[in-house]
Amino acid sequence: MSVRIGRTTRAVLFAAPLCLSVLLPAGLAAQPSPPKDRLTIADYFNWEDVASPTLSPDGRQIIYTRTWIDQLNDKRESSVWIMNADGTKNRVLVKGADAKWSPDGSRISYVAPGEPGGAQIWVRYMDAEGATTQITRLTEAPADVEWSPDGKSIGFGMLVRGTDTWRIAMPTPPRGAKWAEPPRVVTKVKYRADRQGFLEDGLRQLFTVPADGGTPTQVTSGDWAANGTTWMPDGKSFVFTSLRTAEAEYAWRQSDIYKVDIATGAVSALTSRNGPDNSPVPSPDGRFIAYTGYDSTDATWKDAIMYVMDADGKNARALTEKLDRSPSGMIWASDASGVYFNVENEGSRNLYFVSLKGAIRQVTKGTHVLTVSDINRNFMAVGVATSPMKPNDIVTFDVRTLAMEQLTEVNADVLAGKELATTEEVWYTSVDGQRIQGWIVKPAGFDAKKKYPLMLEIHGGPHSMYNVGFNFARQDHASNGFVMLYTNPRGSTGYGSAFGNAIKNAYPGKDYNDLMAGVDTVINRGFVDSNRLYVFGCSGGGVLTAWTVGHTDRFAAAASQCPVINWLSFVGTTDGSSWYYNFAKYPWDDPSEHLKRSPLMYVGSVKTPTMLMTGVNDLRTPIGQTEEFYEALKIRKVPTAMIRFNNEWHGTSSTPSNFIRTQLYLRSWFDKYQTPPKGQRVTPNQQ
Repeated sequence: MSVRIGRTTRAVLFAAPLCLSVLLPAGLAAQPSPPKDRLTIADYFNWEDVASPTLSPDGRQIIYTRTWIDQLNDKRESSVWIMNADGTKNRVLVKGADAKWSPDGSRISYVAPGEPGGAQIWVRYMDAEGATTQITRLTEAPADVEWSPDGKSIGFGMLVRGTDTWRIAMPTPPRGAKWAEPPRVVTKVKYRADRQGFLEDGLRQLFTVPADGGTPTQVTSGDWAANGTTWMPDGKSFVFTSLRTAEAEYAWRQSDIYKVDIATGAVSALTSRNGPDNSPVPSPDGRFIAYTGYDSTDATWKDAIMYVMDADGKNARALTEKLDRSPSGMIWASDASGVYFNVENEGSRNLYFVSLKGAIRQVTKGTHVLTVSDINRNFMAVGVATSPMKPNDIVTFDVRTLAMEQLTEVNADVLAGKELATTEEVWYTSVDGQRIQGWIVKPAGFDAKKKYPLMLEIHGGPHSMYNVGFNFARQDHASNGFVMLYTNPRGSTGYGSAFGNAIKNAYPGKDYNDLMAGVDTVINRGFVDSNRLYVFGCSGGGVLTAWTVGHTDRFAAAASQCPVINWLSFVGTTDGSSWYYNFAKYPWDDPSEHLKRSPLMYVGSVKTPTMLMTGVNDLRTPIGQTEEFYEALKIRKVPTAMIRFNNEWHGTSSTPSNFIRTQLYLRSWFDKYQTPPKGQRVTPNQQ
């Protein structure tokens, strides 16, 4: 891959990062620092990222979103950047995100704060003057902002609040009274969501607004949400995803694709499958619609299939059924001969193409994570690529010749003079002869004759895939002398539906065996100190960490982050009802499976010092789960600590300073412990 770097200007925050002792407890800040030629935790404050590059209609320029960290306000900020298609003249354009070119390339839309408050839709003219106009003054945040084909209007989705119909005859309060706030009345199945909190009473509907500004017009209505704002090429209708049936809120993994006439609001169903249909993308000529879906199943994981149908919903046929991988980011070829799409497979992501006859070919190859976001009529593709030693950057290539050119290098200043950890792919055999893929991260300057402490990192989901993309957290741990192992045990995605569904009604189970086999594989290499084995993970990884310490004492210490500990209490307190369906029976009919799969039931066997870390606002794996495990461990006098992260929902790292705290608490906890001789209690290491 060649690299051409346009001149860039990093957003200047401070000449040097804030002193960690200002942000972190003194005990954590005092941990030994890695060598100067290694990546450090303080470098994270200057770390940037790129996303969503899009080519201008004439192919001469690229706009993209660039994020950076505001150290003073402890949050991530986004700006829209622009550069020439060869990477030159790379410069900031406006503060905001979700930028889209108008069809003629004369303007861009983007979302940024505005009056009367919150996110608003803005338009910037791409002439020399560069005038910007706020075209909405909404009371709810817009989403899925898309230009109409003629460039005269913009479509978007927005919450339409419902009306409270439950009235009670409260007496009039006396003058000056300070009564309690009225209660929140909850009547829906799904009434809260992680990172949002309580959901406002209402539904998401589709709107249009003149591109020059004006009053939005509501297009969809009714007792059903409308998801996605996709224009048909004639500009007369939207296609979107919904489920416009009675008692839709009770449906599990059910959705259909609909078309709405923008002028009349008339809605027609294009699919009626028993199962989920999603992500409709019309062909450029308006004749076809590509979409993803699959037939209803009780499998916990099923890879989606790409289908194509006529624009009126007829003649639906599967295109990628034999691929057994889920398509994403679908982009039609300009001549409507087929569809390009991204595919995750065995830790990598690459671009594929399928013809309308169902002939599939892999367009790009390589051990990387490539996310293509745009392909123009001249066959030029643009996307974001990353690999173990290269962070996210923007790349372009011709889909016919595949010569990939890197256009940005947004973290070159941070990485200058740094020696990075290396990553080795490994395959090994687990129980039942199952082959498992993983990766060993080795510190810079690795010496196979030395003995290193090992961290086993377990992913969440549980249906997700660890990949080969650059990972700052692992690089930071490796800079501090740890070897790391991360794997994709059975239940992971990227290996086909059968592999993903292998943990149905058996999670945790043999996925635990897969993880332990991975640890054995690394130990057998001879460079791991078997007295300093550590394990951690968040969400599904937190579940498996808690399960692990209940089934083995081989680890010197563990950190279970945002875990599920008791499936009985979890299924009714998480942010949605879907987890009820991941068990063979409801808990009130037969709780045996919930109990069997709960780490709480094995706490009597735990000897490993286990730290717990969870966000106090977590609604996905509520902190009550963490509290249950903490109290049980304390009662048993197992060394433990509960770290309750402020300003965090699910996970502990969305706030920049909390990412750093997470890293440092992990190493601080692990540095306290090493495995003692058999028969002795685990005690803090005095070294």
